[in-house]
Amino acid sequence: MASTALPATTGRTWHRTLLVLQVVMALFFLVAAAGPKLLGQEYAVQMFDQMGFGQWLRYLTGALELAGAIGLLIPRLAGLAALGLVGVMVGATLTQVLVLGAPAMAFTPVLFGLLLALVAWGRWSGVRALFTR
Repeated sequence: MASTALPATTGRTWHRTLLVLQVVMALFFLVAAAGPKLLGQEYAVQMFDQMGFGQWLRYLTGALELAGAIGLLIPRLAGLAALGLVGVMVGATLTQVLVLGAPAMAFTPVLFGLLLALVAWGRWSGVRALFTR
């Protein structure tokens, strides 16, 4: 019977690929997503005003993005953080399409959501370990 295990080099390559993706995504969420929202940059304030939900949602979204970015850099939390950020990206996509009426602008959160889903899937054993202790 043939072995279904990946060769060691493939496993290391996959791990490194996920690690690079986690770092890049964490940097994006720290600098380009959470930072502007939490620091009250004008375009972030205007965007949340346009949505009509109030500035509390800007702070909540920024806090979730910050927590997710930090979680992506902690090996034991990376999968769960990625999964949480997938939820944030689903919300961003729905907001772009349904609230702001800008479906073309939904490309970025959809792409990031897919990349984060890949990280969550690749780190799923870590997520399972968190809940089986």
